Amino acid sequence: MMHNVCSRTERIIRTLLGIALLGLLFMLPSPIGYLGLVGVVLIASAAMRYCPLSHLMGVNTCKMKETHS
Repeated sequence: MMHNVCSRTERIIRTLLGIALLGLLFMLPSPIGYLGLVGVVLIASAAMRYCPLSHLMGVNTCKMKETHS
């Protein structure tokens, strides 16, 4: 599987933001609180190390190994 979220720091930040957004489900009224479901996407992208939005924008935080020929 292709990875585009390789930085440990980025994965931790995505996870913490995801948990914070999930908290909105319980703290805000129903229609606005459902925005907290975005937290599931952030947590999933951190766990799978792949973010479709980053892929569409061409962002890749994985460092490529240089090969010399």
